[in-house]
Formats: sequence, structure tokens, C-alpha cells
Amino acid sequence: MNIYDIAKLAGVSIATVSRVVNDSPKVSEKTKEKVRAVMAANDYIPNVFARGMSLNSMKTVGIICPSVSDHYMASAVAYLEKNLRNYGYDCILYCSGYEQEDKEISVQMILQKRIDALLLVGSCYAGDKEYGEDITYIKKASEEIPVFIMNGFIDGENIYCMLTDDYQSVYDAASAMIASGREQILFLSDSYSYSAMHKLKGYEDALKAADIPVLGERKVYIKNEIHLVRDILLARKDLEFDGVIATDDGLAVGAVKYARAKKLSVPQDISIIGYNNSELSIGCEPELSSIDSRGDLLCKMTIDSLMEVLKGESMEHRKYVQCRLEKRCTTDF
Repeated sequence: MNIYDIAKLAGVSIATVSRVVNDSPKVSEKTKEKVRAVMAANDYIPNVFARGMSLNSMKTVGIICPSVSDHYMASAVAYLEKNLRNYGYDCILYCSGYEQEDKEISVQMILQKRIDALLLVGSCYAGDKEYGEDITYIKKASEEIPVFIMNGFIDGENIYCMLTDDYQSVYDAASAMIASGREQILFLSDSYSYSAMHKLKGYEDALKAADIPVLGERKVYIKNEIHLVRDILLARKDLEFDGVIATDDGLAVGAVKYARAKKLSVPQDISIIGYNNSELSIGCEPELSSIDSRGDLLCKMTIDSLMEVLKGESMEHRKYVQCRLEKRCTTDF
């Protein structure tokens, strides 16, 4: 018997059960009596989540990300760890990789550490549509503790999703590129994740709005390695394009390398936009225009929401951060 079962039997939300356990004044006495009766009838002993930030809390949060070798992931983990420490929480970090089995094992192992909440950094935990990945293991984890997903969405009562508006940011960037005279725009991605699919939809809809055909040959999926991107684009001699929108800065830098190898002028001959506004964007020559996914703001929103949930407060299950395009030297609009 867990908090999820108690909530279902009592006909209330998980947050309400948590507030009852913490004797919150925001819950009516009638509701408290109903929930307590269900708890007593089922010999339910509140776990660390149900007690929120009480003395029984383990004061530990689990963080899982695919890899800290990725600059965006590393920055997010560093921000989360620092700010959780400011609230008196320790962190346990697992790097799961991207394979389904490895992600499931990582969640199972970290749950054994008796954590108060679980933070999943990256849209890969929301499932990969191309491979039909199962997200049951995430929902099962949410029956025990609150689960927070950064930049991915899973519908669940005890799952809280903090998202960047990937669709709108790419739609706006592609529309601006089209308005500058580009009509043969390449979409570069390295995954079919929740985030990547929303970026793709933004790209496709911008083309459709401008009556530009959406061609499969201009949607290119490549492993996120700069020189590999350059080499594959060079090998595609039949592929014509005058613009590139990439789902990550590394992919976009690969496109810049391709342009230099082809002796194309950037942005006169080809316009290029990356994503994440990472250090790569200013280390690139010419400096890369990139969509800033506002990682720090997303992390702050995640931490603030987590603390409210652990206090037993109600919280929206889906929140958005608006991105912005940082224009540099690879665009001319």
C-alpha cells in the first residue's frame, strides 16, 4: 500500500494525502478524517514523500541524466545540485545512458536509496517515438515519490514536467529564416525524443505556413559529433540547402564546418541556427546563432516546484519556459 493507493481509495489527490499527513490547515477537517480513516483501515505508514519536509525526510533527491559529457546536461546537473544543497538536500546522481534497459535499471537502483524525489534531466525519459519506448517504469516510480522531468512530458498525477517551448522557438526561427529569403532549409537532429519531435513539428509547420514543401530528404538524423556531421553532409552531394536548423549546437557547428569545407560563405550562402546557446555557439567561427533554451530558468523552476510539492502544496503538472533566439554571425536577419 502506497500513497498512490491511499489517494485513489480516498478519492483525493496525492498532494491532498501529503497535506493530511503534514496536518496542513489548507485541508478541511472532513477531508482529513476521510483520508485518515482510509490510512488506518489499510495500516498505511506514510513514507518520506508523504511526510514532505518533516523530520522523517531523508533530505535526499535523486538525479538521473543520460550523460554528463554533454555540456547542457552537465550545466543542468551542476545547477540542480548547488541549489538543492542550498535547501539542505543532498543529491545522488546516476548517468543512465540512452538505452531503454539502462534507464529502467538506473531508476530501479536510485529508488532503493530512499530518496524524497526523483529528477529526470532530459526529454529522453519521456520516451522515444521512433522506437516506441515504454514509460511504465517512470509511472511506477511516481507511485512512490514525486517525479520531475525536465523538458519532457508524461501524464501522471505525481509527475511534474518542466518544459521549454521547443515547438514555438523552432517555428519562429524557421519563419524568420524563410522571411530572410531561405527556402531550402535543412532540419538536423540526433534523436526522436519528445523534445526533438516538437522541434521537428515547429520546423514543418513553419515551412507549411510559407507554402514550402516539407521534403523527407531535408530531415537528416546524425549522431551528434561535429566532424561526423560535416563528413556526412559533404557525402550527400545530391542534397541542396541554403539554411540549417539544428536541434543542438554541436550539430549546427558541424554544419558550419561543412560550409567552410565547401567554401560557402556563412551567412550569405547558407544560414545556420543551433539550439541550447551553449559554449559551442561562441567558440564557433563564425559565432553561431542559437536558440537559448533558458536552462538555468528551467532548473530554477524545477527546484521551486519540487520544494512546493515536498511541502504538500498543489502544483501544476506542466510548466513552460519561453526560449529566445540569440542572433550572432551565422544568420543575416
